[in-house]
Amino acid sequence: MSPAWLRPRLRFCLLLLLLLLVSAARGCGPGRVVGSRRRPPRKLVPLAYKQFSPNVPEKTLGASGRYEGKIARSSERFKELTPNYNPDIIFKDEENTGADRLMTQRCKDRLNSLAISVMNQWPGVKLRVTEGWDEDGHHSEESLHYEGRAVDITTSDRDRNKYGLLARLAVEAGFDWVYYESKAHVHCSVKSEHSAAAKTGGCFPAGAQVRLENGARVALSAVKPGDRVLAMGEDGNPIFSDVLIFLDREPNRLRAFQVIETQDPPRRLELTPAHLLFIADNHTEPAAHFRATFASHVQPGQYVLVAGVPGLQPARVAAVSTHVAMGSYAPLTRHGTLVVEDVVASCFAAVADHHLAQLAFWPLRLFPSLAWGGWTPSEGVHWYPQLLYRLGRLLLEESSFHPLGMSGAGS
Repeated sequence: MSPAWLRPRLRFCLLLLLLLLVSAARGCGPGRVVGSRRRPPRKLVPLAYKQFSPNVPEKTLGASGRYEGKIARSSERFKELTPNYNPDIIFKDEENTGADRLMTQRCKDRLNSLAISVMNQWPGVKLRVTEGWDEDGHHSEESLHYEGRAVDITTSDRDRNKYGLLARLAVEAGFDWVYYESKAHVHCSVKSEHSAAAKTGGCFPAGAQVRLENGARVALSAVKPGDRVLAMGEDGNPIFSDVLIFLDREPNRLRAFQVIETQDPPRRLELTPAHLLFIADNHTEPAAHFRATFASHVQPGQYVLVAGVPGLQPARVAAVSTHVAMGSYAPLTRHGTLVVEDVVASCFAAVADHHLAQLAFWPLRLFPSLAWGGWTPSEGVHWYPQLLYRLGRLLLEESSFHPLGMSGAGS
């Protein structure tokens, strides 16, 4: 017999194991699951010459963020740089000082990931870095090369016909900005290690309002588990749904939010870039057919669902921008959706499949008392989504995840 305190944990482990078995049997998602048919690899579209991704300037919040100042070997910030000795990457190092090997940890992680992709795409070919950290002033004013946050890359065979696809692979590897800058190289850069923009997860700002069943509108910071908030049911109709837990609740954390503004009717929603939002390409789609996509992928001209009279209705996206605000809250409802600032959103983030995420959280819907395992923190990220994210990394394709992923801890 197991001790009484251990039994809930054992039951939960069994439930989680059953969840994975159900997922495998149903073949949910493009995962590497035993018994499921592997989907053909997604076709990668090369970047065009002079194209950059995302389609915003490099030093904006939606890309690699602002310039923070040149790093010299004698400066305090030099400790932010780390050498990259990956044998699968060729460093040109024309200065013969090892400067091209120095970069931030975020840049190093993305570069190492890209090196694997290059070898998989072109067997026998390696990634080549022609420019890394610049300590000699060879780049334009306020270049991110001066901070070790940018690299210029080619393939080891210097086949320029490969560079468009190399740029696409860099996007897939998680670089925050990629530019097919020259016929001779591709430019890539990343966010600052300590910028607010680098710390995105799947949340809404503290002051974002939801509607309770009694008709009151309250800020997310005032919502408690057990409250019933306006959400969307599987049939696309509005429904009031129980708040089970908070996947993330960090009142004192600065976050970067994607701002989605609509017209007819006008609405304004802030949510983190990796959060899922329901969209359609035209206003005639039934609400139940709107598809979930990352907030950072929403474009003007698309349609989102908003609370109207009666029911839910489409609203055209008029503008998309970014904003930094304090506080982040991510409630989980029984239906996996909620209406925030009168816009319908998913409760989930980081993984592209809303329905798979809803399935993965069914143990918490069935046994919400097990959610915290007897521990209810005042703030922070819930352990369950972090566990699911790690499992998902083993079972799903890389393309299933937002490039920012959980970004260290987000929901």
